[in-house]
Formats: sequence, structure tokens, C-alpha cells
Amino acid sequence: MITFENISKSFEEKEILKGISGEFKEGKTNLIIGSSGTGKSVLLKIIVGLVHPDTGTIYFDGRDFTRGDKKLRTSIRRDIGMLFQGGALFDSKNVEENVMFPLDLDKSKSKSEKLDRVNWCLKRVGLENANKKMPSEISGGMKKRVGIARAIVDDIKYLFCDEPNSGLDPQTSIVIDELIDEITKELKITTVVVTHDMNSVMGIGDHIIYLAKGKKLWEGSKDQILETKVPELHDFVFASKLLQNMKESS
Repeated sequence: MITFENISKSFEEKEILKGISGEFKEGKTNLIIGSSGTGKSVLLKIIVGLVHPDTGTIYFDGRDFTRGDKKLRTSIRRDIGMLFQGGALFDSKNVEENVMFPLDLDKSKSKSEKLDRVNWCLKRVGLENANKKMPSEISGGMKKRVGIARAIVDDIKYLFCDEPNSGLDPQTSIVIDELIDEITKELKITTVVVTHDMNSVMGIGDHIIYLAKGKKLWEGSKDQILETKVPELHDFVFASKLLQNMKESS
């Protein structure tokens, strides 16, 4: 489980996050949702250590990631996999080399052991015959699947995904959502997804945190979200569903 307490962050004089506390449940697909500019991606970056909070503490299974020593923080980072919004693949490396990249620093494993792990990950995401393809030769959905394979190649405990459906059509988005959720359950990891896609919310939202104007206004499951009494969340949910229905029928 990942917990965080009283997380605040400002850039220059603009307050982005305002005393946010919550938790991400172990073995579940956890979502951070909200409109653009509400601080979703900033919260994710703080939790993985890419941005330091002005106030607050993050705990990974009870371990203080915010104030822990270098050895502890390095240990936790090794357990983290990241799927970035744009995929963040190296254009000069083929699919196999991209997925292999996190393993390159591990001197304890042989080349064949690393390749076996890469091939397993590629097969798991449905790309077992794509090893030698370059990023320019594959679709946007395939790039996201390569990104997922790379994120899980190093035997992780926590998976973080920043807008994994960005730039994808609705059908491919559902495929990516289902793949992330399946891997979460199969590997028994804790997954955190930043999204504003209501299909993702209703499809894979085991546990959801809703942000608005830098504050946490609601926390619950996909089964509870349609019954919300929070006006901002109600407007977000039904405006998002209406917009998606319009896009899918056009």
C-alpha cells in the first residue's frame, strides 16, 4: 500500500496541491482523476520522487520515502515502474532494446537471462514478434504496450501510468486499460493511473481519488462514483461521459 499525508506543492507563487492525503490500495488499480490543471500529474511525480513536496510525507508499505536515507529511497525506486504519457521510447533503439534498457545496469544477470525476461514481457503485452521493430514502425497503441513491457521488466511492486490513453482511439484505449488491469492483478502489484477518461474510471477503477483545484474532494470506487454527492465530481463524471458519447457517435 502507498499512503500520503498532507501533500502540498507550489511553483513560484502558484499553489498546485493543497494538503492532500490519501492511499493507493495494494494489488489494485488506483486512479487519480480530475480536469486538466488540477495537479494530477504533479501528485504522481511527487509520489515517485521526481518532484519534492513543500509539505507532506509518502509511505511505501510503511517506509518513509520522503525522509528516508539514500539507501531506502534507492531500494523503493527499484520497485517502481513508470509508463510515461508519450511512451518515452528511444527512437534510436528497437523494441527489444527499449524494453531491455532498465536491465542494462543489472550486472548480476547474464545477457540470456535478461533477454528471456524481455521476451516474456513482450509476449505478455502481445508483442512477441516485434523485437526488432523500430518505434517509427509501430502504432501508437503498440508503443504504449512496449512502454508497459519496459515498466514491468524489472520485477516491480508499484506501477505508475501517466495518461496511458493519451492520443489513442476509444477501442485501443480499452485494450490498454484492460492490459494494465490484468497485469496489476496477475503480478499482484500496486498500480496508480492518472487519467481523465471516464471509460477508464468505470472499467478499471478499483480505487479512485478525485482532485479539483489542487484539493482532494472525493475518494472511493467505481461502484460508488455515480452516486456521488460532490457537485464538482458529479459535473466532471457526467460531462465527461457526455463528451465521450459524442466523440464515439461522430
